[in-house]
Amino acid sequence: MPVNLPTTLLRSFVAIVDTGSMLNASEQVFVTQSALSLQVKRLEELVQQPLFLREGRRLTLTPAGDVLLSYSRRVLSLHDEAVAAVSAGRFAGPARIGIVQDFADTLLSGLLGQFAELHPEAQIYARVAGTAELLTMLDRNELDIVIGFAAPNDDHAVTVAPMGWYGDAELADRDVIPLAVLEEPCRFREAAIRGLEDAGLKWRIAVETPNLATLRAAVKARLGLTCRTRLFLGEDEPLEDARLPRLPRIAAVVRTARDLDEAAQRLATLAKDAIQSL
Repeated sequence: MPVNLPTTLLRSFVAIVDTGSMLNASEQVFVTQSALSLQVKRLEELVQQPLFLREGRRLTLTPAGDVLLSYSRRVLSLHDEAVAAVSAGRFAGPARIGIVQDFADTLLSGLLGQFAELHPEAQIYARVAGTAELLTMLDRNELDIVIGFAAPNDDHAVTVAPMGWYGDAELADRDVIPLAVLEEPCRFREAAIRGLEDAGLKWRIAVETPNLATLRAAVKARLGLTCRTRLFLGEDEPLEDARLPRLPRIAAVVRTARDLDEAAQRLATLAKDAIQSL
């Protein structure tokens, strides 16, 4: 009897090679690292050959793995071509969208709900993270669409907005201004620190967090000032204190992968429309 090699196993195998690690591959094929390890073990059992040499955390292909990689790419290419031909433009998914935390609360429910109405059969993968991380995932073909922040002259800018200072006005009068910031890399963090230093004002980081909800809580608790756009606190206006330096403008951008199917292109268009309406 011939051995059947499931395309799910082959796709995971190729993802490990292309991304360079189990961790990166697990994010691309949407399974846990432990499940991915079991898939590799199962594939090795089917071909009765070891596919990887493990040197600590580093994985390198065995001669058998190198041979299988070439065939796997051909099999998957033909498989995907067949699915596209039979589907005749129907959405196969998943639609993979990455979005910065600032937009998550205001956009995700409405945007994805609207998309689901247009494509009820669609599967959606949504990742909320910083722009730098999301763009890295886009480059690795782990996302189809990224909604993030960039310089105001970015070619992918959908809209441009001013940054502002948020927090208790009393904190701006202190000798050393306390800041509440997100972890690096962060354009808002960089703009706040650069602005204060250019103005000759002393500062200290009072709160540092990877989470925007925690940052909001810290600002509301009067622990520090922060720099964001008007999306940050919604109903609260930015501070207008003569002592605080002016801040630059920032662009909201929508970046997409090169080859999007019809449905993913529709999702990108909906994202641009939603941002422009904010």
